[in-house]
Amino acid sequence: MRRLQTPLLRLVQAYKHHHTTSRMQHQASELQTPVCPVGDEAALQLARQCLLSGQVIALPTDTVYGLACDANNETAIQRLYEIKGRDEHKPVAICVHNIAALRRFGQAAHLSDELLTRLLPGPLTIVIERTAQLSNRFLNPSTSKIGIRIPDFNFIRDLCAVWHEQPLALTSANRSSAPSSLQVVEFRSLWPQLGAVFDAGQIGLTEERRLASTVIDLATPSYFEIVRAGVALKPTLSLMEEFGIRERKIL
Repeated sequence: MRRLQTPLLRLVQAYKHHHTTSRMQHQASELQTPVCPVGDEAALQLARQCLLSGQVIALPTDTVYGLACDANNETAIQRLYEIKGRDEHKPVAICVHNIAALRRFGQAAHLSDELLTRLLPGPLTIVIERTAQLSNRFLNPSTSKIGIRIPDFNFIRDLCAVWHEQPLALTSANRSSAPSSLQVVEFRSLWPQLGAVFDAGQIGLTEERRLASTVIDLATPSYFEIVRAGVALKPTLSLMEEFGIRERKIL
């Protein structure tokens, strides 16, 4: 067994003792995967331990539940693709703590702080050229660009902060082509392959939330391209107009 499994199992026991969701407790015990409430005082430390050991975790964002791992760990990225059942040439995003970190991992000199602070944090993925700080050869090998998120959800941003200000690779918590998840039970089939599951209850009240984040390509100065409409399309387009950023037409 891995060295870090002992504290993980202790957290499972504490969870079983203090919570009363019997069906979920039974599954967590049966699959030996910790299911930890995000409000648990040990949650961030557990998540950090999982990342340090190269594991993939599930956690809530401001749109849907996501799968995350250390973005600069080659083995972890390959594992993330395997769990997701995703083509390695289909990009995944990264999640960072703040705009300074976004600039560290993405080439954003042409994007003003005023624009970025109006767009983020929130349900938006900004696609720009990556910097040399993202050194993982298995992270989106078919493109030089990277999608960057700063979710408006404290747990994942706090995790980025305690994770040495490093990026997390992030994708939705479901098998490729399956619906995204608003509750942890919806991706229970993935639990055995995860280091831990961090539970914030149901994180959306409408099916619209399953559309996930809006993805916008801002790699070309003064131009944008909508890659995915997502849940924040209207306010994003409004800001593009306000800042004089024009839509790039694909011929």
